[in-house]
Amino acid sequence: MNWKLTLIMLTLLALLYQPVCLAEEEEVWGGADGLAEDKITEIAPDYEPWFSPIWEPPSGEIESLLFSTQAAIGALIIGYFFGYSKAKKQEKNN
Repeated sequence: MNWKLTLIMLTLLALLYQPVCLAEEEEVWGGADGLAEDKITEIAPDYEPWFSPIWEPPSGEIESLLFSTQAAIGALIIGYFFGYSKAKKQEKNN
C-alpha cells in the first residue's frame, strides 16, 4: 500500500475520531429520539403518544447491542451486493 494513502487514511480516521474524544457530556450520545421527545414536549405539553413499543430492551447496553447487530447485518448485505456486482463486471470483462 502506498504510504501517502496510508497517511491520508490515518488522518481521516483521526479527524473522525476527534469528536468522540472531545465529547464530555453524556447528552451528546443521546440520539435523535430523545431530542425529538424533548421538542414535542416543549411544543405541545399535553401531547399523548398514540403508540407504545411492543418490547423494550432491559438496558441501554442491550439496546446498543441490537442496534449494532442490525447495522452489521445491513453492512454485510450491502457489501455482498457490491462484491457481487464487481465480480459480475470482472467476469463480463474477461
